[in-house]
Amino acid sequence: MTIQSTLPSSFLEGLKLTLSKIEHFKSLPIEAQNAIIDVAIPRQYKAGQVIYLEGEPADYVYILERGWVKATRMTHEGREQGLLFLRPVDIFGDIAVFSGTSYPGTVTALEDVEAWLIPSEVLLLLVKQYPTLALAIIHRLSERVLHYIGLVEDLSLRSVEARLASTLLRNAELRNERLIVPRQEWTTFDEMAVRLGTVRDVLSRAMKTLETEGYLKVEKQIIVILDPKGLSERVDR
Repeated sequence: MTIQSTLPSSFLEGLKLTLSKIEHFKSLPIEAQNAIIDVAIPRQYKAGQVIYLEGEPADYVYILERGWVKATRMTHEGREQGLLFLRPVDIFGDIAVFSGTSYPGTVTALEDVEAWLIPSEVLLLLVKQYPTLALAIIHRLSERVLHYIGLVEDLSLRSVEARLASTLLRNAELRNERLIVPRQEWTTFDEMAVRLGTVRDVLSRAMKTLETEGYLKVEKQIIVILDPKGLSERVDR
């Protein structure tokens, strides 16, 4: 199957570079990469814009090139539960496509987003045509399963303080000899609460407890990890 893309060559080179940054996809043969590039559709979304809603038909798999997105489900009581918070470069929408269901959650742009859309029916045909692509997707879906196993474990077995400590450590980076967690413009306490499966007030108390006990310091743009060893020990409490 060959579909010639009408996009400018600069766009296509950009997508090729993006594919090379995705774990398991960077080793795809050039024929498989070109087959994906030929059918890809570029899209842009503004911060706060819904990319797709829970229950909608899974018409596309998305390749996230720029910006952060969140995937959530809404409880009957109207509370949001975070499923995934994704940064570039990553893939989403694939679970629904390969399970033959509708999208299991709502995905929203947390900031301005650039993404590539791969039509579901075309991707399913490409998987049959290129076994290496099928294997790459199996790897990605397996990682998602492990993520959700970890999410279930966090929500059922760990306290909010332990979940907060774990999330901070996973997202920490070393800058100027300080271990910090950068706070994006959208990293409000409400968004962090969604991510941790709790509510703002409970999260605020947990953050204050960890700060009072000397594990971290909350600043306007960053959270500074003062005691990473001690914070890691709080994860298992």
